[in-house]
Amino acid sequence: MSVWDELVGQEPVVATLREAVDAASGGGAGPPQGAMTHAWLFTGPPGSGRSNAARAFAAALQCEQGGCGECHSCVTAAAGSHPDITVIRTDGLSIGTEVAREYVRRAALRPALGRWQVLIVEDADRLTDQAANALLKAVEEPASHTVWMLCAPAVEDVMITIRSRCRPVLLRTPSAEAIAELLVGRDGVEPQLAHAAAAASQGHIGRALGLARDPVARERRRSILAVPLGVGSLGDCLAAAQTINDEATARASGVADTADEQEIADLKASWGVEDRGRRPAGFAGVLSTLAKDQKRRRTRLARDSIDGVLIDLLAFCRDVVAVQCAPGAELVNADVADDVASVARVWTPESSLRRIDAIVGCREALDANAAPQLALERMMIGFLP
Repeated sequence: MSVWDELVGQEPVVATLREAVDAASGGGAGPPQGAMTHAWLFTGPPGSGRSNAARAFAAALQCEQGGCGECHSCVTAAAGSHPDITVIRTDGLSIGTEVAREYVRRAALRPALGRWQVLIVEDADRLTDQAANALLKAVEEPASHTVWMLCAPAVEDVMITIRSRCRPVLLRTPSAEAIAELLVGRDGVEPQLAHAAAAASQGHIGRALGLARDPVARERRRSILAVPLGVGSLGDCLAAAQTINDEATARASGVADTADEQEIADLKASWGVEDRGRRPAGFAGVLSTLAKDQKRRRTRLARDSIDGVLIDLLAFCRDVVAVQCAPGAELVNADVADDVASVARVWTPESSLRRIDAIVGCREALDANAAPQLALERMMIGFLP
């Protein structure tokens, strides 16, 4: 199985990266001049596989066969344990200067085992301006053995001085058919469930897999899609906003609590701290820093969860407009087609578009760091008849 096999629906991207791998190894039938460069920017909508493409590219660069998927380099790259492939990610809202400087220093090191020192920045859009400036020199004039791979939703999300020095690679949203085929072939999902999950995911491969595997996730989605059916008064709006916010917070806590507990246990073990023993000098400061990082992670997880809810509501409203204005069009949420048809008879096309605007406005407000509860309440008020 090749490292490229999981890049669903990304044939042009795979062709571009294969050319670069051939150019980097000096093989192939004469790849175009400039096919390989030392800084890349992977962009595309959420779920399109930006980081997967970067990881596959990194593995292929280290592999003597260009990404066979079976050698030691490919296996360790897939497992995240290759010593010359570093993935930079954040659980918080941003990547700060100190983190950036640490990896700039790492980028200057020679590869330990592979042919390249590869650094993948999964959330390049979360680099602060100061952190981006710290990376600039390393990206602009990297060591001959270093390759930077930055991932972001859009080119505009990365500082212009950084993106102007990277070769852009644009990934497209994979089709529902391609995602369903991957779920069936790779994960053994039953075909009918795979197609339903792929359609509901709106091109997000990870979310499709989550819906296919987790009955609780499917039930949670159904309850979210039922929200527009129950909004008839101001009280209903406030209750719906509270429900969405509470659900997002609970989902974030479910992930964060486990991670927090493990991190604190690991920190105590590394410092030799007992629960009732004396704390060594400096431990309190490190613990305080960890607590702040954990709080930022919890905030990000909650906001990401809310955004997932908003995308589901956006798709529901889109289906309503489709029923109203383009009968026969394929629905994203075909599994709740009766609810969509019921709402389409009550709403007008104009009011449906107004509700879509309310959802988009809520996403923009959250991006601008608005209080989630207030942003959700304002959005739900836009759902009133």
